[in-house]
Amino acid sequence: MKHRFVTCDIFTSRVFGGNPLAVFPDASEIPEESLQQIAREFNLSETVFVLPPSDRSHTRRLRIFTPASEIPFAGHPTVGAAFVLATLGEITLREPETHVVFEEGVGPVPVLIRARGGKPVFTQLTTAVRPEVGPPAPGRSILADILSLEPADILGGMTAPQAVSCGLPFLIVPLKDRDAVRRAKVRLDHWESSLRMYWAPSIMVFARDPELEGSDIRARVFVPGLAVPEDPATGSAAAALGAYLGARDTTGATELRYVLEQGFEMGRPSILEVEVEKAEGNVTSVRVGGEAVMVSEGEITVPAPVAPPSMAAE
Repeated sequence: MKHRFVTCDIFTSRVFGGNPLAVFPDASEIPEESLQQIAREFNLSETVFVLPPSDRSHTRRLRIFTPASEIPFAGHPTVGAAFVLATLGEITLREPETHVVFEEGVGPVPVLIRARGGKPVFTQLTTAVRPEVGPPAPGRSILADILSLEPADILGGMTAPQAVSCGLPFLIVPLKDRDAVRRAKVRLDHWESSLRMYWAPSIMVFARDPELEGSDIRARVFVPGLAVPEDPATGSAAAALGAYLGARDTTGATELRYVLEQGFEMGRPSILEVEVEKAEGNVTSVRVGGEAVMVSEGEITVPAPVAPPSMAAE
């Protein structure tokens, strides 16, 4: 049976930038056992399958797969699915701003779609859960070994590494400058022995030393546990970073905004916009958004499930 798919690049305004994504706008007829196989066939950071919602008040249900496994939440599939459905007319854009809700493994995820001339130009998710802080991070020497860096490259004190989740956990590792971000390279043997079983085995390194005017942060994300050696644009990690930065902000501001560069070292420059709300000194809401572009569409033939051979005695 043939099933329609669309590919798009997320967190970019140009084709071949950002994070590529495969979207199946109607996956209701795809066999359950084929979902992981399809994601492995595309071999992108994530593939998202769009299904009817369980709650009729919601817009759609999303199932998100990396090449290795299904995950409960991810940023670029969430905003990408909204962008694709709006572009295809599956979500009607009557106003400059349209609000939808996607059902995901973490719960209902609100998404804002901004439109111009009836076409989506910006999509933004709000995380379904408040930030959660994980157990203490490994020491700087251990992290330096994992990242092929020197301990002095990793900041400490109030800006020390910390594990944070806004639906998917990441170990946030602040580095001294953009050069250290560039030099970071995961040593899989050290990651296997020191971080694989940690609460947040995926790593985001960042520095407040961006390349572009108007940006605030330069970052890279490594997700070896999900068969993604490096991800070019990671909305879930950007949300965790927003929570990390917001918790450390001492200006007294109740609304914070960060522009994040990612994927530059991979040749897929991406820009993610992060907004953080605080109340009484605590982070209460995190939003992540950006632009997207359509790239391709087509059909994939999925064989019908094959029944197992009979075990009955002859």
